[in-house]
Amino acid sequence: MLEYRAEGLCRNANHLRRDELERCIATGEVLQSTALAFDNDRRLRFELCGCRGYMPFEECLDTPRGEAIKDIAVLTRVGRPTCFVITGAMQEEGETVYLLSRAAAQRACRTQYLDTLEAGSVIPCTVTHIENFGAFCDVGCGISALLPIDCLSVSRISSPADRVSVGQQLLCAIKTRDVQGRIVLTLRELLGTWSENAACFAAGETVVGIVRSVEEYGVFIEIAPNLAGLAEPDAGLKPGQSVSVYIKSILPDKMKIKLVVVNKNLGQALRFEPHYFVTKGRLKHWTYSTPQSRKQIETVF
Repeated sequence: MLEYRAEGLCRNANHLRRDELERCIATGEVLQSTALAFDNDRRLRFELCGCRGYMPFEECLDTPRGEAIKDIAVLTRVGRPTCFVITGAMQEEGETVYLLSRAAAQRACRTQYLDTLEAGSVIPCTVTHIENFGAFCDVGCGISALLPIDCLSVSRISSPADRVSVGQQLLCAIKTRDVQGRIVLTLRELLGTWSENAACFAAGETVVGIVRSVEEYGVFIEIAPNLAGLAEPDAGLKPGQSVSVYIKSILPDKMKIKLVVVNKNLGQALRFEPHYFVTKGRLKHWTYSTPQSRKQIETVF
């Protein structure tokens, strides 16, 4: 099966020879190049190995039946890596011109890759843009999927930008897919259970943390993306603030970690990178909570 990667990660057509480009017409391999212009004939224009490449407007995006392509979706490709398959070649003014289709690459990605996957399947993706409610990710050939904010981690965050950034490559699991084939992703199930994360720490250690919530009864401080502890109330702390904390105790039966703030003036922003406990295959059932805990957090795919 051909590989279907996010835009920016496909093989660059400009690194190939002319004979290799010709072979790609036959194989249907997805390539990429930077779109240089959107011309007056409403085509994206490329240059491939010294030859021109044109992508007609209707080939710039695969849309659901009856849904029109928006100009902005094409205009914003200019200056960016854009994936495509080469559908053919012709002679124009004595020069070879390649005909390109991003829509065909996306259709192939759906039918040969994404549609073969089930809920719980672990896939690579790339963050393309961030909204308050979640991050949109490229799951292959520019096809977008939503990673909702509540699926980024068990530890609560105020913005997806607290956890990921544009251009970041992630592993996610497919959470759901609607009747139109649109995919919703989840990350938190790959970041470990409470016990797996807690095993990375020990009482008596002092570690860095990020304030996530300030309540009257205490301050929740994240020490890993899927693990937070509780410190004494402190009105001087604010969500997003970086601190160092002393781990006073770890209580698996209550699924609690007691912390003491040591230094609240670290003076630098902190963001934990994902630490994956699952990197491939398919999840069917995931339980975050410890067996002894009364509060059970789980996902059934």
